Amino acid sequence: MFIDVHCHLDSNYYNDIDKVINNAKKNNVNKLIYNGCNKKSNKEVIKLINKYDSVYGAVGYHPTELDDVNEKDYELLESLLSNKKIVAIGEIGLDYHYPDTNKEKQKYAFRRQLELAEKHNIPVIVHSRDAIQDTFDIMSEYNIKGVIHCFSGSVEMAKEFIKKGFLISVGGIITFKNAKNIIEVIKNIDLSYILLETDSPYLTPEPFRKEQNEPMYIPIIASKIADILNVSIEEVSSKTTDNAKRLFDF
Repeated sequence: MFIDVHCHLDSNYYNDIDKVINNAKKNNVNKLIYNGCNKKSNKEVIKLINKYDSVYGAVGYHPTELDDVNEKDYELLESLLSNKKIVAIGEIGLDYHYPDTNKEKQKYAFRRQLELAEKHNIPVIVHSRDAIQDTFDIMSEYNIKGVIHCFSGSVEMAKEFIKKGFLISVGGIITFKNAKNIIEVIKNIDLSYILLETDSPYLTPEPFRKEQNEPMYIPIIASKIADILNVSIEEVSSKTTDNAKRLFDF
């Protein structure tokens, strides 16, 4: 059994969600966490988790999706946490990639959502691009747990996040030719701190990189990790599944 802890199943990405879910099951990916990023996708998360037994949800406001977010939206977000199949607040975090980034607005939104996570004792799923130190510093202000999605930091930073109680999520990037950084991270942390993700529909693993990504490709990522660590894919499946169940309590 595998668990995809980070995918996006928005209706504007996939024409046939039933097929995506069935493709995942055929490849032994039996649980998915659909991550919301904005008001529209958060609504779709609720719709799909109520429809499919294998789909769980995370709701939140992505750092590049904050233009129309106000205080009422944070209140709405908090109300969604009462659904038992919402297992995390996410996808949230910091993204300094674009030159016109409003860093202060992102930091406020990040803190606002971390406050909710701490209040409700629910994990967070964190996005960090070109902002790893600020991400770490702000997260350190709160008593929280969660996962760093699509981790791109150093071995040293990975270990610092782990000390704070966070897990490291690994996706299709690990199959890319320029994956040296994440491969070094995998080699230097214990499998008990690793989760699997696709970030579908993005970052499709090799050899399917030209195709749209789906949760069904999780075993390819697991196989690559098994090769790097010289362990069986069954061990990667078992450990990462246990890690996800322990973190998200499902």
